[in-house]
Amino acid sequence: MMEHMVSQSATGAVRFLTVADCAEILNVEVSDVTALLETGELPAIRVGGQWRVERDVLESYIAELYEQQRRHALWEQSDFAGLAEISGGQILRPGE
Repeated sequence: MMEHMVSQSATGAVRFLTVADCAEILNVEVSDVTALLETGELPAIRVGGQWRVERDVLESYIAELYEQQRRHALWEQSDFAGLAEISGGQILRPGE
């Protein structure tokens, strides 16, 4: 009798998540996750014809969404005087 084995990380967490797992974690519909996978916005692999997302990849995706939201909030709160701080660089104006 062959025992079903699940790939787990060193911490004991399941390494690969199903589309349904990702949808539950993100609190969205399965179709929303499928769309992210099909466009490549959320990196994944196909195993046996079904999508699998590494837990670390999903966590990185979530962290990136937080970072995008943070930057967007800073942009919304800023005026042109703060643009150099937000962009991390220097503002070049025409004619300077």
